Amino acid sequence: MTAALTTPAAPAAARVPRQWRWLARLHRPALICGGTLVLLTAAALVWLGGPLTDASAAAWKAYNACGFTPRCSYDQSAILVYKDVYNWTTFAVLTVPFLIAAWAGGALVGRETESGTARLAWTQGVSPARWLASRLVLPAVLAVAGTGLLAGLHHWAWAAGKDSIDTTKSWYDAATFHSNGTVPMALALAGLAAGALAGLLMRRAMAALAAAAVAVGVLWAGVHAVLPYLWPSVTRVSSLREGPMGPGLHVGEGVLTPEGRAAAPCLNSQVHGCRDTLADMGATAFYRDLHPVAHYWPLQLVASGILLAVAGLLTYAAFRVLRRSTGTARG
Repeated sequence: MTAALTTPAAPAAARVPRQWRWLARLHRPALICGGTLVLLTAAALVWLGGPLTDASAAAWKAYNACGFTPRCSYDQSAILVYKDVYNWTTFAVLTVPFLIAAWAGGALVGRETESGTARLAWTQGVSPARWLASRLVLPAVLAVAGTGLLAGLHHWAWAAGKDSIDTTKSWYDAATFHSNGTVPMALALAGLAAGALAGLLMRRAMAALAAAAVAVGVLWAGVHAVLPYLWPSVTRVSSLREGPMGPGLHVGEGVLTPEGRAAAPCLNSQVHGCRDTLADMGATAFYRDLHPVAHYWPLQLVASGILLAVAGLLTYAAFRVLRRSTGTARG
């Protein structure tokens, strides 16, 4: 009897892995579906960056060699297949953070708070804070691994064709930019935290699912809107005859006058009416503020840092809501 009374409880470090194993069994269907999606998309990206890129590059080389020849023989289907697979895989990479947020809000937290499973777990020796932590740590690792793999493969596949395929998207194309770097991983973590918070606040699986997905959309739109201003831009000045010039992510453009910068009423000084208008303004040149390709990674990292900060704030808010609703001061 004495031995039974003095047997120490299992340490917290030993209970956490059991929580993760139980969590994996509980959400096995979602993990299988998510893993299948990641593997299929990864396989498609490998196909895109390998055989499809080679075939499309060869087709474009043959097409460009034709010149103005009326009858030109080239593999048009290879070009179209590359384009379709690129668009679909890009869409798949961008969809992953939305799916993670919806799963976190609907099943990971929302369903358990709605059904009362969470409160039952809290009566079985698992504190509310540890319960929530177990639902964030392992999914966060899986989210980063999955989105990181897809984003890395997408960047590799895009880079494989950017110099040999004429229709390759530019680095600053919105969908390409957000699929090619660290933004998907940070957005996935923010979505996970948003789903957990929505599940704790709403305690309704479907409502939390929808709210989390909408939150990811709002975050993505917000980051995209402020993206041009996250890093100092450079200015390209060109003559009135040339018009605004400079490839990259555009921030703004206009004309230079003796009084300073002004909005450009027109962009083609070769047109008689435009030439007269610019002369009346005293315009001396066009300017364009932009981000060159050298700003790609600074923009990626700053945008990702903002999303990670938001993810941290959402996670903190989730623990505060949990603490307030359960009346626990510590986990």
